[in-house]
Parts: sequence; structure tokens; C-alpha cells
Amino acid sequence: MEFPYTSKSKMRARSGSGVRLEYYQRLVYKTILKYQNPVTGLLPASPTNEHAWIRDNVYSILAVWALSMAYKKYTDMDEDKAKTYELEQRCVKLMRGLLMSMMQQKDKLEKFKISQNPLDSLHAKYSSSTGATVVTDSGWGHLQIDAISLYLLILSQMTASGLQIVFNLDEVSFVQNLVFYIESSYCVPDYGVWERGDKTNHGLPELNASSIGMAKAALEAVNELDLFGARGGPTSVIHVLADEAQKCQAVLLSMLPRESNSKEVDAALLSVIGFPAFAVDDPELIKLTRTTIQEKLQGRYGFKRFLRDGYKTPKEDPTRLYYEPFELRVFENIECEWPLFFCLSMLDFLFQGDKEAVEEYSEALEEIVIKTDDGLKFVPELYAVSAESVSEEYKCPGSQDRIAVGRVPFMWAQSLYIVAQLLKENFIAPGELDPLNRRLGSQKKPDVVVQVVILAEDASIQEKLSRYDLQVQTVQECAPIEVQPARVLSHLYTYLGHNKKLNLSGRRSRDVGILSTSKLYALQDRIFAFTPQLTDQDHFYVAVDYELMIDTFKNELYFLKSSWQNMLGRPVVVIVIRQVQLDQGKIPVAMVTTLKKLKSGYINGTRVALGNLCDFLNTSCITNLSFLGNQEDGMPDRLNAKVRQYLEDHLHKTFVPRTGFIHHSTQRLRKKNTTFSQNPKRKLSYRGSIRRTRCIQVENLEVPFNKVSPSQSMSPDTEGASIVSAEPRSPSPKEEEPWVMFTRHRTCSDAQYENTEVDELLHMLKDSESLDEQGDILHFLVIEKGLDYMTGKMDDGTPIRVKDLLKDLYEKACRQKNWGLVRHTAGMLGKRVEDLTKAVTDLLVHQKQVTVGMPPYNERTITAPLPNSDLRHLIHQAYGDDDSCAMLTQELVLYLAMFVRTEPSLFLEMLRLRLGLIIRVMASELSRSVKCDSDEATEHLLNLSPFEMKNLLYHILSGKEFNMVTSGISGNFSVLSNKFSRVSKKSQIGTLLGRGSTSSSVDNEQENTEPDRQGQWIRRRRLDGALNRVPRGFYSRIWMLLERCPGMIIEGKLLSQTLTQEMTSGELKFALQVETVLNAIPQPEYRQLMVEAMMVYSLLAEYNSVPSLGQTLCVERLVHAANKIFLDDQMQIQGDATLCCAKPKEQRELTATGTLLCGGAAYVCQHFYDSAPSGCYGTMTYLIRALATILDCFPIEGEIDCAVS
Repeated sequence: MEFPYTSKSKMRARSGSGVRLEYYQRLVYKTILKYQNPVTGLLPASPTNEHAWIRDNVYSILAVWALSMAYKKYTDMDEDKAKTYELEQRCVKLMRGLLMSMMQQKDKLEKFKISQNPLDSLHAKYSSSTGATVVTDSGWGHLQIDAISLYLLILSQMTASGLQIVFNLDEVSFVQNLVFYIESSYCVPDYGVWERGDKTNHGLPELNASSIGMAKAALEAVNELDLFGARGGPTSVIHVLADEAQKCQAVLLSMLPRESNSKEVDAALLSVIGFPAFAVDDPELIKLTRTTIQEKLQGRYGFKRFLRDGYKTPKEDPTRLYYEPFELRVFENIECEWPLFFCLSMLDFLFQGDKEAVEEYSEALEEIVIKTDDGLKFVPELYAVSAESVSEEYKCPGSQDRIAVGRVPFMWAQSLYIVAQLLKENFIAPGELDPLNRRLGSQKKPDVVVQVVILAEDASIQEKLSRYDLQVQTVQECAPIEVQPARVLSHLYTYLGHNKKLNLSGRRSRDVGILSTSKLYALQDRIFAFTPQLTDQDHFYVAVDYELMIDTFKNELYFLKSSWQNMLGRPVVVIVIRQVQLDQGKIPVAMVTTLKKLKSGYINGTRVALGNLCDFLNTSCITNLSFLGNQEDGMPDRLNAKVRQYLEDHLHKTFVPRTGFIHHSTQRLRKKNTTFSQNPKRKLSYRGSIRRTRCIQVENLEVPFNKVSPSQSMSPDTEGASIVSAEPRSPSPKEEEPWVMFTRHRTCSDAQYENTEVDELLHMLKDSESLDEQGDILHFLVIEKGLDYMTGKMDDGTPIRVKDLLKDLYEKACRQKNWGLVRHTAGMLGKRVEDLTKAVTDLLVHQKQVTVGMPPYNERTITAPLPNSDLRHLIHQAYGDDDSCAMLTQELVLYLAMFVRTEPSLFLEMLRLRLGLIIRVMASELSRSVKCDSDEATEHLLNLSPFEMKNLLYHILSGKEFNMVTSGISGNFSVLSNKFSRVSKKSQIGTLLGRGSTSSSVDNEQENTEPDRQGQWIRRRRLDGALNRVPRGFYSRIWMLLERCPGMIIEGKLLSQTLTQEMTSGELKFALQVETVLNAIPQPEYRQLMVEAMMVYSLLAEYNSVPSLGQTLCVERLVHAANKIFLDDQMQIQGDATLCCAKPKEQRELTATGTLLCGGAAYVCQHFYDSAPSGCYGTMTYLIRALATILDCFPIEGEIDCAVS
């Protein structure tokens, strides 16, 4: 359709509003609709480029949609109604054109749900004439989650406004799968809105806040939306698990105002904090992000996309797609400015009602739009500095006039300009562009009351609770409401989006969070309630530890209070108290205390209502599981046959205790009437086989952290082990993620009974009453025969596999709180931590990289989010045979993520969390506290309950002193804080250098004046070294130092001066380079002494003490020189070190292994490690004295200032 209106046309008599709408109609036609393809409905990028980008098309059609709504309100003549309809159908045609193009790639969508590989992603652009793909999978950065999210967001808004875009249930299924495509955006690095990923444009995807924000907005907008509009029903409704949107929100909030690792801020975030996403609910964070963007990116002609953006600048080489790292500096201050962001800012302030700001941006736009002869205003793509003006712009940024380059008009910006003008002139209202009311998300809401239901597993627990005046129902008494664990809900949700014709499998993720389980669910005439995943013992063993469960439960209640949004009804949390959670058959005191607090109506800052399920039926949020109907066979009112079978098979035995298999596994032995002799040598051979897989190496307290050789770095069992895939190991519960069992090398004792008959081992298993002995036998069976080896049959003929025996042992170990065995069997069964991917992502977005495995040779670094299965594979591969440490690592990742969310100050000045080293130091601290050897310390560590493990980790992070006390009959240890704790969470070195900051609450902690104790400072250095904690401003000081010298050598590795040319002093990449070199040092206390030495070197550059450092600096040479001066002083004053190292060279003794008598790491005296940094006998004093002796750049005569008093 062509609109025959020009500036010369004879205008009919009509109202002023009609005249203005005629103008905008002409503008929309000339700049947008003129180019819309009549067959596909898609818009090409330009008249000379027929490629149609999803993002550009969606933004471009917004002006057409806005104009259609304006005409609907201001119709002077009948023909205006026809215009309204025509404009609406133009929108529908484009949105359906994009939908059809994406549906042609349904197979790629299905692949991506499993692989999350960029090569399997939906294409970002298509042919505007055919809708087909235009480049290969690898020929473009197609993984752009923000584009798909934007499409879903605007599809939802248009559908809510009354447009009919989706026509049938097959299309509904595809849209539902698009939801699955974007729901993991919080942990999927993509190429982002500018299609380049890392700003060097080397094709490296990264986690982008703009993509995560747009995905979060889309997930919230499309949730519970009927795609058929007013003519729809339950089968056309889209379902989103609220937890997925919340995970996006959590990651987004932790990233803002940063865009990504390579882009500290990006103007694209304007579309996230304002129109169209409105993805941020915190007004202060919105303000901070907007202010940061304005201060760093705003210019006279628009906003820069991001700092050092070389696109279309005079210095860019247009023949290359990428930049070299050192090139980025030349783009500084001459980046192009985009008027597009003036339009977005104007829209943002129009939604806020800030008239002054609207006028400011409106006037700025009027000066930069290009006016045509017939009175139309075109918005150009960008403004660039001319080649002749570059040198002047370098000298005085913002002083030079710029020229319009690129496309004129730029359709994306033109569309937003028209929408802004229609809003400003009151042709449309904000609510018409946002019928889902997303703009109101940042307004304050009333507190949420969390409904809590406590149920007893059986009548005996019910009776025990009644003694404390706590009247609860049993699970059976809740009828007609059926109570099930979260894993049932996760299984039911796998049917969501399933479509045979499109070959789409439905939802892949198996996690369901607290937001999803806090609803009630209707399925035909039944109502279900689900217990949280945190209480699911089958899912992960931490649920068995009632102390940790109570602690987590309180945090989850507070989380519900703050995160329950846009849902009708209150949340309801159902907790079942089970026999396994009792302490010696009694209700634990901590549990009773918590229940009484719940009864009071207030706990942990959250208002709660305690009652029975039936009491909350009318006030709870209820979701209809209508997607479980048999729609594809034309019987939506009947359940899917597989669902019906699952419900019949599983629901009734969910809370029934499992029958033990170990007794039945020897049934075949009785049939053979075989008698076995108990061979004591054979019994000794398998005892301790689990213990021998341990890879934690802790030296005795008297000889801590000796320098290890390569052969000592790995346990004998794992050294040289072949880490290759073997037969699959099925996780529990079953899921689609592949589980890999690694090929393991037998220990020497394993080999002694390799020829033992399996029947005899099973007989030993049956006769053994020791869980540890049973664990050793099953450990050997798993290695030799695999998890699926058949060991016998039940009475009813059900086959029993080794995996069933292992599950049986796992459950027994859980009941008896044998945590070491629980962790090992959980690792062999492939148990997994809830939200492991989310936990790792939380750490990464807080700029904390994670390494797993024991240093220095088995460490693997996690630098980007990974899918759950990949993470578990990486962790188990890093620890080889040691399933216990692999599971402990998953646990610690979970706890670290909790701490980084709730107490980020614990992680100040840490860049990389080395979990293997943290585990080693935890064992070392236990050895110090309990006064035991390394093997015992390792066993004590692995036998700590999850709650005490979390406590111990907290004390390690905070540096607080603690004692271990034996608790209960079981003999397990508890962590108790010492009343006086001298050690704080900050590094002391910066304070000694006169650079201590008081900005942090951590820095404001009052230090106790308790005098130094022996062992205090070596412990402190050991903790700081293990946690990779450095002084404030450490990395920027090293950058300044490298500018003054050719380089620094640390343990044979060079930090070259060229790094300063490639990276800025505040860039994360530079800090990681320094960190990588320091991590080559295996002993944490020695690493920390090296950091102190580097800080002393940095004083030379900071204070210009010497004109130039013409030599490469060797850091360990400085440390050893300081140690020598220390020993000389000790001999003069007859100090403590004379007992070990402070002796004439010819009299010094070494141990048989070649280490120092005192056990000092790297041949540095342990007394030097245990010296305070300050004072005349402090390490800093000796380091500065050593500096004066080894550098030849100091003046021979005169005085120089010393920064350390």
C-alpha cells in the first residue's frame, strides 16, 4: 500500500491533530513502510542491503504500531479507521515474518537448548525478500539473546494491546521454546547488541548485562500471557518458571552499571533501565546506571556506544573485522556518537514525566536531525569526527564539529524518534505502549506475607511436635491437596512446549526454585503443593543436614519477601519434617526454636503466616498445568498418556522409605549354597580404599606447606591417571544431562584383591556392619564393574545393580550423618548441587574467577559461565578419583555464592578463588585447631556437616580465630568463634604503606589490641595467600611499576612491560595476567610474601624515589635477600630463629627431604613468615633494607624518603 500524500497535496479540512498525524504518516511511510517487503513483511537494513536483522526490524516497527494506536484515538474520517487497520496489519505481518523465519530454524533451536553452543543459535538476520538465512552458522555472531528477547517482549506487548500475531498451537509451542532459548541468558555468553562480544571484535562472546536485562524483561512479560488474546484458552498460555527471570535479575543487578568484562559501560543499557525493557526495579540503581552512561558516553551529537569504540572512526581500518589489543587506545576520545540514544533517553524521561529533561533531549535532537526539502526530519545513524579534526579532538575532547555518516535515515533510530514525538504531542499515552505496565516495576510495593505450612512425615513426628505446642498435619492429612517433592514438578515441566510436528522436546532444565514451588498447581480436578528443592534429600545431601536446611530456609523466606512480584496471591512454602532430620530420635532444638518464631508471625525480617494448607487455598497463587493435556491428539481435556503413567507410578511412593538392597543382593549366594571363609588379609586389602583416593595434602602443623615437587603434588592414586570418558554413570535422580565416569587407576591394595570373586565381595558386603567398610567394597565394585553391573534380584524379580547398592548406602550414610561417606557416595552417584551454574555465575559477575583442582598442577580455571553438566565434568576431572573433594568443591561453590550475595565485603581485593587451595587451608586450619596430623585433619574436614563446613569456610574468609569442639555422641566437630579475634578481612600491607582506606565497612572494623601470638602472622599470610587476597590498589601499582622497568620475574615467569601498552591500569584483563603469574607459587604464605615484595618495589615508582629502573626486577631475589638480613639480625640478638635457620652457613641443617628444619616454605625461615609486617623487625623493614642492597639505581650519597616508618 502506498500513501499518496506529499507536501504539495491538497490538504482536506480537518483538525490540527489530524494534520499532525498526516505528517507522521508521511514520515513513517518515507522512512520505514516504503521498504517493507510485501511478501515476507520484513524490513531490509537499507535500500542496498537486503538483510533483515531481528533487532532492527522489531525496533523499526514500533513507530508503525504507535501510529496505529494514535489513529485509533484520533479518527476524523472513516478512512482513518482503514488506516488504523492497515498499520496494525503491517505490524502483524512483520512480526509473523520474523516468526516464520525463526520457525524454519526449529532444529537449531532444539540443538541450542542442549548445547548452548553459539554455532547452534538462531540466526540474527535473514533475507528480507525470502525469509531464508543469508550467512552460514559460523559466518556471523548469531548468538544475540537480546534480539530474541526483544522480539518476545514486543510480541507480548502487542498481543496485550489487542493485535493477533500468533495463529495456532504449533506457533504457541514454538514461542514457548523461544522462552527456553533465553531463560538461561544469565549464564550464556553472547555477542550482544553490537554483535561483537569482546570489544576487540575477535569473535569472543561474553556475558552482557544488556542481553540479560532484555531476557529478564521478556520472561516477565510473556509469563501467563495468552497468545490468542481475548479469544484464547488455557492451551494458548505461555508459562515461565519465575525463578528463571529472578536469576536473570540477580545477575543483572550485580553487573550494573557495568556491561561486560571488556565494556565497563554501554549506552545499550538505556533500553534495559528504561523503554522498552524496564528491567530494573531498584530506583537507585537505575539512577546510578543512567548517570554513569551520561557522564562517560554522552556528547553533543548523541551517545558513544562504549569507550574505545572504533566503529566508523577515521582511525579504523575498514578492511579488518577485528582490532589488535594495543589499537584500542587510538580510538579514545574520537568514538562516534549515536543520535539513537538521544531518542531512547527522551523516551525514558517521557515515561517518567520529566518535562525538563524531555525538552533538553528534544532540543538536542532538533539540532542534529537532517531536514529534507519537503519538511521531513531524518535521524542519521551516527556522527563521526572528520579525519582533519582528529588531532584537535584528541587535545580537547568534544571541541570539534562532527559529520553525519552511515545510513540516513537510520531506521531503528527513526522509529524511536517518531514514537517519542507521538508521546510528546500526546497522540498516545505511555500505557498504550506498555499495556503490561512494566514501567511501574520500580514503584514501591507493600510487603509480602509468606505463608508457611509445616507437615510431619508420619504420626510419630506429629506427636513429638505436639509436645512443643506445635499442631501440624501429616502429609496424608492434607487431602485433597497432594504434597510432592520439587523433582515431581520439574519432571512435569519437561512436557511444557513439547511438539511432535516441530520436533521440539520441551523444557530441558531440571531445576525448579523456591518461587516455583511456592505456588499451588491445578491439574484437572486435582491440586498439588510442592516442597522446595532445598529439602529434597534425593536431589542433594545438604537437605539432610537440618541445621543448614534451617539456615537456608530462613534466607529463602527473606528472598521470597523481596522477589515475589507480579503474581496473584501470596507464596506458600511447604516443609516436611522427616525422620532423617531428627537428632537421636528427638526434634532438634534449633528446629523447635525456628518453628516457634514462625508461629509468632515474624522471622528474619519477614512477615509469615503459619497454618494448614487448606487455610491458604484461597490466598495462594495457583497455576494451571493445562499444558499436560493431550493437545496434539486433539484431546486437551485428557492427560498426556506419559504424564498419566508417571503420576500413577511415582506419586504414591514419593514419601515411602526405600527398601534396602544390600540384603537382597546376596540372594543368588544362598541359591548356590556357597560358603565363604573370611580371609582377614583380604578384608584388610579393601579397607581404606576410599581414603586412599584423597587428593588433599596437608603438612603437619610443625612443618606446614613445604615446597612440593611435581611428584608430590598429586596423590599416588591420581598421578598419571588417564582422565578419559568411559561408560556412562547415571545420576540420581535420572536426568538428560550426560554423566561421565572417569577411568580410575587402582591403588596398590585394590590390586591385591582384583581377582576376588564378586560373589565373595557381595557376601562381605552383606555381613559387614560398618558403613565405611561397605563403602570401600562398593567403591571397588564401581571401579571394576561399573554402576550398572547386576548383583542379584529382589523377591519380585526386580534386578539390583551396583548403583542401587550405592544409593542404599548413600541413604544409610545420610541417616547416620556419616558425612565423609555421604560426600563420596554422592560423588560416585553423580549428585549435583542445586543451581551450580547460577552459583558459579554469581561469582563470575562479581569479578571472581574460580579454579578447581589441587594446585599447582591439577588446577582448572572457570572464566566464563558453563552449563551444569560441563561444570560437573570439569570439577570431577580436576580431582580424578577423589569424588569426596569433587562434591566438597560443589558445596563450597554454593556457599561462596551465598556469601558473595550477602556479604560481598568478605571478598575485597580477591580476584580468583582457588578452591583446591582453600580446601587445603581448611584442612590445615583443622590440623592446627585440633592438633592432629594431616590424614586425620582431612578426615575431620570431610566429615564436617554441611552447616559446619559453611561455618568453617566463613571463618577462613573472614580470618576470624576459631576452635573446634566435639558435639554429640557422633563425635562430629562444631566451629566456635573465639571471643577475641585479631585478624580482620582486609590486607594489612596497604595500611603499612600509608594507603589504608576507610570507605569500606570492613576497613572500619576495630582491631583488638591483643598482643601478637606465635603463629599468628604465618597463619594470616597463609590465609591471605590461599584466598589470593592482595592490598587495595595492588594491580594499578604494578601497572605503574611496569611502566618504569622492562619487566618483573616471579618464579621464572615474566610480567613484561608490553602489558601496559595493551591494557589500561584498571582493566580486569591486566589484573588477571598478574594473578596468573602469582598463582604459579604453590605455597600460600610464600605467595603472600612475594606480594609484599612487589608492593615494596611499587614504592619506587609511586614516590619517584629513583629516576629510572633500568633492570628487570626479580621478586624472589628480594624476598631471599630480606630473609638473609633477617637471619643475620637473629644471630646478633640471639632470636628464636637461632634454633633452626639463624646459624652460620656451614652449621645449617636440612631435613632428609632437603627442606628447612623449621619447615619454612621455599627455603625462607618460618620465623620470618611469622613476623609482623611493621616494626624494626618486621618483614617490610627487611624488604626495604634488601631493596637497597640489590638495586644499583639508588644514589650513593644523600638521603631518600622512606614511605614506611
